[in-house]
Amino acid sequence: MSALTDPIADLLTRIRNATRVHKKEFFVPYSRIKNDIVAILQKEGYLESYELDKTEAHPRLRILPRYVGKASAITGLARKSRPGLRCYVNSEEIPRVLGGLGISILSTSRGLVTGQEARKQKIGGELLATVW
Repeated sequence: MSALTDPIADLLTRIRNATRVHKKEFFVPYSRIKNDIVAILQKEGYLESYELDKTEAHPRLRILPRYVGKASAITGLARKSRPGLRCYVNSEEIPRVLGGLGISILSTSRGLVTGQEARKQKIGGELLATVW
């Protein structure tokens, strides 16, 4: 198994690929940041559920995407900050995704939060991804 240089981009790509082929469930290697991102996506209604699966040699996340009719609840995902070009924003610069219909995910000093929560708490951080 090769080491990933950007595990968040890998997570977003796996979610994008699984929802495009209408998978009922898929697995992602576990890490705390991936777990936090998936928890935010579930809380915001983009995923049906997720759980930590420890039956294999390495722990992994079992993710069930949400579908509305035949379409996925996730229309698009975009990685904003990446290892080669970090993107930091303050509370006034947090982008509104599709005029408030989508979410942005930030890594702050208080953990991973959505853009709306960060604006409310008046904190900035690293803009990890946007989801709509």
